[in-house]
Amino acid sequence: MARKKQCPESVEGAKIWRITWIKSSIGYSRRQKATIQALGLKRLGQTVEQKATPVIKGMVQKVSHLVEVEEVKGQV
Repeated sequence: MARKKQCPESVEGAKIWRITWIKSSIGYSRRQKATIQALGLKRLGQTVEQKATPVIKGMVQKVSHLVEVEEVKGQV
């Protein structure tokens, strides 16, 4: 029997991450530039808030040298 996929929105107590783009992606691969865009970042210095799902965690790990991450306190 196949396992059911768990929807990220249904995860109770999901943490929120504040992701800030701190270093230019010039000179890095197209895949890393696309990952920055997929995180919702458009300009250097911009900050977005994302749920800490496994997908977002993987993207942040791939561009960890270009972004800064902090956990938002007091939000669920």
